[in-house]
Amino acid sequence: MRRLAKALGAPEADCGTAGLKDKASVSRQQVSLPAPATPEAALALQLDGVRVLAAARHGNKLKTGHLRGNRFVLVVRDLVVPPDEASRRAEAVLARLERPPGVPAWYGEQRFGVDRRNIELGRRYLAGERVPLPPRERRLIVNAVQSELFNHWLTARLTDGLYARVIEGDLLRRTDSGAVFPTSHPDLDQLRLDRGEVAPTGPMFGPSMRTPPEGSLAWQREQTVLEAAGLATSDFARAGKLAEGTRRPAAFSLLDATCRPLDDALELRFSLPSGGYATVVAAEVMKEGAGDGPALHSTPDGSH
Repeated sequence: MRRLAKALGAPEADCGTAGLKDKASVSRQQVSLPAPATPEAALALQLDGVRVLAAARHGNKLKTGHLRGNRFVLVVRDLVVPPDEASRRAEAVLARLERPPGVPAWYGEQRFGVDRRNIELGRRYLAGERVPLPPRERRLIVNAVQSELFNHWLTARLTDGLYARVIEGDLLRRTDSGAVFPTSHPDLDQLRLDRGEVAPTGPMFGPSMRTPPEGSLAWQREQTVLEAAGLATSDFARAGKLAEGTRRPAAFSLLDATCRPLDDALELRFSLPSGGYATVVAAEVMKEGAGDGPALHSTPDGSH
C-alpha cells in the first residue's frame, strides 16, 4: 500500500484495504486509493512485484472487515508419504474440519511478527510507553496482544474439552447473520452448535467488548486469561479506537475444500470467511498422523 500510494501520489493514510495478505504469497486484493490517484494512472502503473488487474472509480474507502472471505490455493512439498497417500489423509482431515463447529479460529503466527515482536511492542504501548510507529502499525501491534489472549482462551477451551461445547454464560454467534447473543439454555443451544447454526465466541479484549454475564463460567474463564497475562480492560482503553474490543467466534466454516496429488506434492484448495487463517488449515493437514485418527486441533505452535 505504501508503494502504491507513493507511486500514484496518494496520501497513504487515506488508502484502504479490507485486510492483510501474506507477504510471501501471490495474492489478489482490492484496494482503495484517493485523489489524485485515477483509474487511468493505476492501470498504467509499472511497479515491481505488482500487477493492476482492474481499476474503476468508487465512492467508498475500503476498511478492515469489508471482506466476505478468501480463497486459497496451497502446494505442500517435501511429503513424507507418497502424494496419493497424502491426498487420502488430507481428504479425511478436511472432511472432519468441514463438520461443525469447523476450523479452530486461531490467529496464525504471522499475526505476531518476527520473534513475536508485535506482541512485545503492543504490550509496551498498552503500558503507556511511547512507540514511534504510524497509526496503521500501532493498530497492528495492539491487535497482536488481543490476538494472543484470544489464542490462550481457545487453547484452554480445547484443553478442557470445551471447544465444541456450549457452557454457562457463553456468548454465541449465529453463523447466518453474525448476531451475538447470550445462551440461556446451554443444552438447547448445544443442539444448534451441533447443526452448525451457532458458535461460541471468545474475547478480543477492549473497553467496548461485550462480556458474558458476570459470575458465569464463561465470564470466569475469560477473566482467568486476562489476569494470567497481567492485564486489565483499562490497559486497552489507553489505545483508544485502536483496541475497542469485540467478540471472535471459536471456529470458522471451511468451504469448498478439495485436494489432489501432484507429481511430488499435494495441492489444497479451500475458502475461509473473513478472519480465517489458511495456515491453521494447513497445520491440521500436515501434522504427523493426519487423517489416521480423530481430529486433534493443533494449537498455533502445533503442540496440541
